[in-house]
Amino acid sequence: MDIGLERLVNMLNDMANLSKKAVELAVESYIKGIDKQDEVFQLSEKLRWLQDEVSDLAVEIIARYQPVARDLRFLKSSMEVAYGFSRFGRYAYDICQVITTFGNLNDCEKKEIVEVSEIVKLMIETSIKSFTEGNKASAEELEKLDSIVDRAYRNHLERSLLNSTSKKCSMASMLILRYLERIADHATYIGDSVVFIVEGVRSPRK
Repeated sequence: MDIGLERLVNMLNDMANLSKKAVELAVESYIKGIDKQDEVFQLSEKLRWLQDEVSDLAVEIIARYQPVARDLRFLKSSMEVAYGFSRFGRYAYDICQVITTFGNLNDCEKKEIVEVSEIVKLMIETSIKSFTEGNKASAEELEKLDSIVDRAYRNHLERSLLNSTSKKCSMASMLILRYLERIADHATYIGDSVVFIVEGVRSPRK
């Protein structure tokens, strides 16, 4: 079983690196006005394929060795974490599609997107560290960062309803903030999985 678990961890580490790269490329694509859609799509597809591989391997290990306690929690959580990494890739691709849909966004104010994206990238790094190290403290820090991202998205939504200027920029920013907010949510879910592995209980979600 140890060999299978080691292989599973390696696959999840690969997914972590790919998902982080996908999000970074998507944000760079928006900020710099560079088309990265094809590259991000390929990363998203590879993540989706790896998610299936992780799930298949985890189920095989459970069926063959019938693990209990922490090993069983780890295997169950591995499937959830793989799904989270896969969603990072999908939302990164969605960000790229915003640029394709709206066209040139170079004149849009991007400060808010830059600030939120930095928090989200920190959350991705923290979620990866939390999982690879089994670090409960890092997992709990994700809750605080997630609240900041949620607040930024809600604030932008409220401003957009009141502001009639630059609807194209406002709508594009709102969509990108929404996708970043969903990435932040999945990073937080990965942290929840770490708490479950370590303590055997789920963190309450609001």
